[in-house]
Amino acid sequence: MNEQRGPNPQFDDYAASYDDAVNRSLSFLGGVKVDYFTRVKAAYLLDLLAGHFGSTDALDVLDIGCGVGNYHALVGGAVRSLAGTDLSAACLAEAATRNPGVAYQPYDGARLPYADGQFHAAVTICVMHHVPPAQWPAFAAEMKRVVRPGGLAVVFEHNPFNPLTRRVVSNCEFDADAVLLRPKQTRALLADAGFRDLQSRSILSVPSFGKGTRAVDLALGRLPLGAQYFVRGVA
Repeated sequence: MNEQRGPNPQFDDYAASYDDAVNRSLSFLGGVKVDYFTRVKAAYLLDLLAGHFGSTDALDVLDIGCGVGNYHALVGGAVRSLAGTDLSAACLAEAATRNPGVAYQPYDGARLPYADGQFHAAVTICVMHHVPPAQWPAFAAEMKRVVRPGGLAVVFEHNPFNPLTRRVVSNCEFDADAVLLRPKQTRALLADAGFRDLQSRSILSVPSFGKGTRAVDLALGRLPLGAQYFVRGVA
């Protein structure tokens, strides 16, 4: 995501090859693919939603900066409705082909194309590092606007304290503009936007394939070890 409005040529170029580009940046890890990280974060997202709401099947959820919708096949069946928005028209077209049950709308990079309080939860997954830092407060404020009172915002981001993460980002073809956010920065942005009861953990310190291993991962997550992290806040 960047300062321009309308279609985003940077990510338009990767609409059909996003996974391949990420996998190339991960190649030094010896066979780890983007699908692994996608599945782990989708599982964490559903855990966080269930932990806050009790169940997920009546929830309306928004994915901001959804790209090609990699997460949506893993999440959409567990919630009542899933919407996605992105600057890249080409990525949205690819996402719609992959996930015909998800409602996609273009985003101009300023105001989200949704009504106030339309969603129970809004999530953004490894997107904010593409947003120019001067726009981070407005981005967080828009998340707050579209989440109903008592709803949830979840931000997943790369952990800048992890050297392997920094190497992956430096290797990734479309991360040239990336400005990694420290967890403290992300918490402050959500707090300033009006979110409360903030919680954050680093994740992916250990392989996290099931609930048991995710529990171990979360226990380690008080330390800044993981490849990525999440911050969640209540509207």
